[in-house]
Amino acid sequence: MFNQNRNDFPTLQGENPPAYLDNACVTLKPQSVIDSIQRYYTEVPGCGGRSVHRYGTTVSKAVSDARTKLAKFLNTPSANEIVFTRNATHSINQIAHGMTWEKGDVVLTTDREHNSNLVPWLQLEQEQGIDHRVVPSHPDNTFDLEAFEAACADAGDKLRMVAMSHVGNLDGVAIPIEKITSIAHDHGALVAIDGAQSTPHMNVDVQALDIDFLSFSIHKMCGPSGMGGLWGRYELLDGLRTIQSGGQTVQTSSYTDATWAAPPARFEGGLGNFSGMMATGAAIDYLTKLDMNAVHEHEIRLNTIMTNGVKDLNGVSIIGPEDPAQRGGICSLLMDELPAHDVALLLDEAAGVMVRSGQHCVHSWFADRGHPQGSLRASAYLYNNEEDVRRFVDTLNEIVQTLS
Repeated sequence: MFNQNRNDFPTLQGENPPAYLDNACVTLKPQSVIDSIQRYYTEVPGCGGRSVHRYGTTVSKAVSDARTKLAKFLNTPSANEIVFTRNATHSINQIAHGMTWEKGDVVLTTDREHNSNLVPWLQLEQEQGIDHRVVPSHPDNTFDLEAFEAACADAGDKLRMVAMSHVGNLDGVAIPIEKITSIAHDHGALVAIDGAQSTPHMNVDVQALDIDFLSFSIHKMCGPSGMGGLWGRYELLDGLRTIQSGGQTVQTSSYTDATWAAPPARFEGGLGNFSGMMATGAAIDYLTKLDMNAVHEHEIRLNTIMTNGVKDLNGVSIIGPEDPAQRGGICSLLMDELPAHDVALLLDEAAGVMVRSGQHCVHSWFADRGHPQGSLRASAYLYNNEEDVRRFVDTLNEIVQTLS
């Protein structure tokens, strides 16, 4: 379905392109995004939001356009609710450390969170005395709604925040956000969603989901490295402290006082990554032309091939439900005897298959289950095709049969 799109990605051209299946980490960039980065440095290398000469004005307009495109892509009420950050980690930290907490405030996460949505809450627990609690998943890693309801009820009026990943980078399993949000709001809590693994792969409508915050990484959305985003309801953003003060984060300052700027400028202190912001606009242009529901279905089809090809290998087990429709484009494998890093290296060297190995920044899950070496994770995206995933399956089968 997306074979024609492969032509837009320079790294997939030539006689022997790689089977790049590390998309949950970072996606490849289309030529239009690369051209946008080059345009900034070669044609308009100015300072947006400050200088009024032609370079600065051109950059200011391009950054504003990119913000508007992102707002439309996520269906936000206002472009002023979109904050440019370095990545989803930065965004989540801005939420966590920008709020005012009282000792005993309860924050709920799941047992499958990326460090980005675990460590900031642990830090607040250590430093400010919040009460971080983990909601356990079902044995197959699907969300346990009953356990969540019980955790909310147990927290009572102390429940302040529900912070959870929309789609797990460990296994591709999605959570039922609408139900979670409804329950959390009934308890008076805010809902902050880590959308790093959902916004690149499916339609994410913040108004339909009724959430309060969304963090995401542009580098997982065909965009440049070092770019992420934060969406929040405007009244909530306006109540946050910035974690990076200075520069344009204030309207004015004196030797004794400063008046904070309105969002989003309040959270974008320091000279911005203007080439990245401009290229973000190009990446969103690219994704907007696609049917994101079709992207999701395409990834499931590819995962079905991967799943059927590896599920019966000796000493190999799939993390999460066996049904690939519940894991999107992610096929993450525990390997009983073989070192995941060694297998990943062999896949690349033998067949040009690029996957991720290790704990994928979900150290807590692996530590709890006694798998310190982590897993082997193959993750598909729109530009992958059946040849890519069959190459992964065939080569992994050969490696396992040879080394076992």
